[in-house]
Amino acid sequence: MPRPPRRAWHRHVGGWVRDDTGSTIDEEDFVPDVLDNVRELLPDIASRAARIDETRRVPDEIVAGLTATGVFRMLQPRRHGGHETDPVRYYEVIRAISEVCGSTGWVTSVLGVHPWHLALFDDRAQRDVWGEDPDVLVCSAYAPVGQLTPVDGGYELSGTWMFSSGCEYASWALLGAVVVGSEGRPVDFMTVLVPRADYAIDDVWNVLGMRGTRSNRIVVDRVFVPEHRVVRNYETANLRGPGQKVNSGPLYRLPFGAMFATTVAVPVVGVVAGCYEQYLASMRERVRLSLGGGRFADDPFAQVTVGRASSEIDAAVLQLNHNMQQMWEHAVAGREIPMMLRLRARRDQVRATERAVEAMDMLFRTAGASSLYLGNIIERAWRDAHAGSVHVANESERALALYGRGAFGLPVEDNLI
Repeated sequence: MPRPPRRAWHRHVGGWVRDDTGSTIDEEDFVPDVLDNVRELLPDIASRAARIDETRRVPDEIVAGLTATGVFRMLQPRRHGGHETDPVRYYEVIRAISEVCGSTGWVTSVLGVHPWHLALFDDRAQRDVWGEDPDVLVCSAYAPVGQLTPVDGGYELSGTWMFSSGCEYASWALLGAVVVGSEGRPVDFMTVLVPRADYAIDDVWNVLGMRGTRSNRIVVDRVFVPEHRVVRNYETANLRGPGQKVNSGPLYRLPFGAMFATTVAVPVVGVVAGCYEQYLASMRERVRLSLGGGRFADDPFAQVTVGRASSEIDAAVLQLNHNMQQMWEHAVAGREIPMMLRLRARRDQVRATERAVEAMDMLFRTAGASSLYLGNIIERAWRDAHAGSVHVANESERALALYGRGAFGLPVEDNLI
């Protein structure tokens, strides 16, 4: 498929037109170089990172600019205006954004993975969202805290979800819920699609790190959800879904556990990778005023820190890419993705987050007292990395135990595999 040079193409009705020649490419055949487009925005995003942290919000114009790059369409079905991109390329873009602003990278990553999940829903749900505008964004809160009561034609939904990153930029929400049986007990776990008109957003996100993600509370009070906007989590975990009947490409044969969990690991790795580059730039010519003076870069302890931290970052990136690429190759070839590969992907995803945080702590400890000042790039990166690491999908013990069970030949059941 054609891949255009930087900023040479612009969307028009039904396709894309090249600025210099006037030639056109149909929408379904066009694959933009999103990473090159995004790189043009990075200086502006970087210049706003401190303000994003202070105001607890990514500006609308940044979200609009990112939308124009095509990043939110990378995992979206072609039949709905998306690009069905190799996920390794998608996460490369997310890492680049996160290197200059953790909050912007996190919001982009989470909002950008939802088109992939929506593609597993009934096609009527997909048309509900993208029928008139393929740039419509979807947020999520997957914790199964909502209650679904069966009614004629669908379900009645109520619930309160505490954390939904980027919800203010979205027109729809994917929410976790349980079906309540006649005895008041859960009988099934679901993900439901709800339009913005059916839920309220409470501004409660005033936290230590990832402050600009607007991960606010969503409240739903007895709204009707038609049956075609509901999918069973069991079906999704087993790589089945009504959307696969119309979206048959390899992207939609990948595990939810790998896709979503990687989505909340890559921004953390990106934050630390970006901080590492800033650390080198700021510390290279620094002269110590204590401990005998001398250049910081000549200190062997500082050199060891750089060696260890860079190795942890590289290991995180390499393992994430390696596992995702292997799963992608299985999906492209139409082969079943082995369970041990799925478990390995989760193992290495949580280890990637751990490695990133360990590297961040090394850099923070050796950066000196100046890194303690609020607004300092290293200080902000430390807060963002630690905040991102506490997401439930980044909890290491559960994922590592699941891998251990699989390695011992014991049965493994988990929706995040």
